[in-house]
Amino acid sequence: MGKQRKTKNIDLTVGNITSSLWKFAVPLMLGNVLQQLYNLVDTWVVGHYIGDNALAAVGSSYTLMTFLTSIVIGLCLGSSAFLSMAYGKKNQDLIRNGIFISAVMIGSLAVILTGIIYIWMNPMIRLLQVPQETTAAMREYLFYVFIGFFATFLYNYVANVLRGIGNSVTPLFFLGISVILNIFLDLYFVLVLHMGIKGAAVATVIAQYVSGVGILLYFLMRYPEYHISRKDMKWNRENLKQIMSLSGFTCLQQSVMNFGILVVQGIVNSFGATVMAAFAVAVKIDTIAYMPVGDFGNAFSVFVAQNYGAGKKERIRQGIRQSVISVILFCIVISCGVFVLAQPLMQLFVSETSREIIAVGVQYLRIEGACYVGIGLLFMLYGYYRAVNRPNMSVVLTVISLGTRVLLSYTLSKISWLGVTGIWVSIPIGWFLADAVGILVYLRSRRLDEKG
Repeated sequence: MGKQRKTKNIDLTVGNITSSLWKFAVPLMLGNVLQQLYNLVDTWVVGHYIGDNALAAVGSSYTLMTFLTSIVIGLCLGSSAFLSMAYGKKNQDLIRNGIFISAVMIGSLAVILTGIIYIWMNPMIRLLQVPQETTAAMREYLFYVFIGFFATFLYNYVANVLRGIGNSVTPLFFLGISVILNIFLDLYFVLVLHMGIKGAAVATVIAQYVSGVGILLYFLMRYPEYHISRKDMKWNRENLKQIMSLSGFTCLQQSVMNFGILVVQGIVNSFGATVMAAFAVAVKIDTIAYMPVGDFGNAFSVFVAQNYGAGKKERIRQGIRQSVISVILFCIVISCGVFVLAQPLMQLFVSETSREIIAVGVQYLRIEGACYVGIGLLFMLYGYYRAVNRPNMSVVLTVISLGTRVLLSYTLSKISWLGVTGIWVSIPIGWFLADAVGILVYLRSRRLDEKG
């Protein structure tokens, strides 16, 4: 694989499994927490210095943004799985061709999606059933924040290429710089220049381009062995088919997951601005709480993909056993923390005078927070099936999880004594049902593999 970069690249096909996995996973965890801070900083500034209607607008915008960016992020994750397998095979030609195919394919789609976003912005807002008093603010925020959509592609694509070849530290570095810049610009644009919700959006866009362009320049300078030459610019049919399968199904899985969340957002919006605002804050706290285990799932996926490429089945099985124990213990600790600190966490982003918003948010966090083991195992299942070239199973599990969530949310929220609580309890039920199916399919496949 050329000159080794021991300080950054980690070969997950050798060495102690648990320590290597955590060494690789921790930067991913910290990076995703930092990425969530983009929107959290907007939420904090908007909630404290602009008002509740603006807070509700940013919250609903976040759900729509997550759905649309999940398309690009899913494609990047799928291409990263291909690159991880190629890295496990120690095949640089395969890596370079994979980078060419996936970069052109995903970059083109990012440009197309940007156009679609601006053409269909108003219908998207209507689909979310946004109350009239928050529509104008949401439209203004979305108009400016989606200027950064291509930067989102740029950062996530290069970051996933680096992770696929064992470097999870560098993406964290550039994201850290970006977040610090975002915090500074948020405060400056809103508090000093009085730009309102537009200022919060513009601050995020500038920070996103800093991280996206910065990480691209780093990759080009630091990894000359992966520069694309004319001989790499070919649409190898086998590679294209595998990348499209991995990226397409992973994109579908991410999109279905976030579309389900978008539908739930519509149900939440029907309960009024107070519940909207509470959900806007609570779902971000909730996401930051469980996303580290989601990133462990992505690290686990890279581990499995590299060893799958190297043909090390027994090492994969050992990694599964050790990773399940790690995930369960980690989720228990996070669940306890969120359950106990639910109210102080809400008060970080909502004025103490907004007691009803805080109460609704605390209820949401305590219901979800008690069940993080469910989502932790589900992230592992997503990562595993993507890594062993069965991304269609990730889609199946997502449909089960989200289908259950949407169906129960509509049904239970109409029960008078449950109301909005019915939405909250539907979410973990979907997690655990998908876990059961994913584990049963894995056990069945393993028995067939051992017989074969």
